[in-house]
Amino acid sequence: MEIYCDNAATTALDPEVIEAILPFFTASFGNPSSTHWAGRKVKDAIDGARKTVAKVLNASPDEIYFTSGATEAINLAISGVIRAYDINHVVTSKIEHKAVLQTILQHEKSGDIETSFVKLDERGNVDLYHLENLLRANPRTLISLMHGNNEIGNLTDIQAISKLAQRYNSIFFTDTTQTIGKQWFDLSQTPIDFLVGSAHKFHGPKGTGFIYINKKHRIEAQIFGGGQEKGQRGGTENVTGIVGLAKALEVAYRDLDANHSKISKLKQYMVSKLAISGVHSICYNGESHSLENSLVNILNVSFPCLAVGSLVKSLDNLGIAVSGGSACSSQGSSHVITALPCQKDKENVRFSFSKFNTFDEIDHIVQAIAGIYNSDRVTQKNQSRFHFELTH
Repeated sequence: MEIYCDNAATTALDPEVIEAILPFFTASFGNPSSTHWAGRKVKDAIDGARKTVAKVLNASPDEIYFTSGATEAINLAISGVIRAYDINHVVTSKIEHKAVLQTILQHEKSGDIETSFVKLDERGNVDLYHLENLLRANPRTLISLMHGNNEIGNLTDIQAISKLAQRYNSIFFTDTTQTIGKQWFDLSQTPIDFLVGSAHKFHGPKGTGFIYINKKHRIEAQIFGGGQEKGQRGGTENVTGIVGLAKALEVAYRDLDANHSKISKLKQYMVSKLAISGVHSICYNGESHSLENSLVNILNVSFPCLAVGSLVKSLDNLGIAVSGGSACSSQGSSHVITALPCQKDKENVRFSFSKFNTFDEIDHIVQAIAGIYNSDRVTQKNQSRFHFELTH
């Protein structure tokens, strides 16, 4: 039995998305920059996709630009702002996605900026008081703080941060890769300057994303070519990807409440099924166990180390796809987990759910974990106090 529970990494294509993009592999194959009928037909589809994304976010179509994915969009946002506005100070956190941290690091190495890291509490939440102090000392800062963390699921109060950005004449970019398609947005009410999305995180095709650029901004392009995307991103458009992104987003928001309800129940169910004797046997990283403060699709758990091998690998051998990092082995934990106090001498595993997962799959996963621990000799440190049990 194969079970896919790594939906924060990528999701399966929705059947409605497949149906929507198929014509653009066959009959509708024109280059959208061509002025003849074949090109116009495809350009109309791209314009329609742009309107769909804008409608979902309550933004204007001319504020939406399509990219190859969230990583490109993140690079465009951060580098574009730094260059266009001569920004010399960036505030971020140590648990941002590597696409954010590495882009900022490159500018820091070049001497373009100084970087300040906002304080986090023990669960990885942003200290808004510290953020305000940083902004007060350095007005006209670029703030780069993610909306939903891809590993521990923590949700950041982007409404509060956007207000601070306005108060201190700063620019606010938020990485919304994990929250687009899973949280409601109204950009007419939340003054965010830049945000990004990636189709494959909400059951669309890989290799396509977008960036929202508030109409009051104009930043420098990073990819030059034929002037596509209003000169913001050159290159012939990925038509099938763009059409698929828009359809996936449309479906995601049409069914958002129903999906949220189902997935939150899956998460609650898994928490209820995981029970290990011993006070320090497992812990939930960040806010991932909370339905109010984290994404409902992410549950990040630290487990005791196995005597041999990793839990993630053992589950993979049983046909169960999850992700994680281990303090038990040379691969090491992720930079996100390392910043939290819970993970010492443990292996963290991220279970991330989608609308396609089932309660039977949760039962199978928990039973598999129980079987792995009950048949494996655990580390000497945990041996005297560890035994895996299942709740009923």
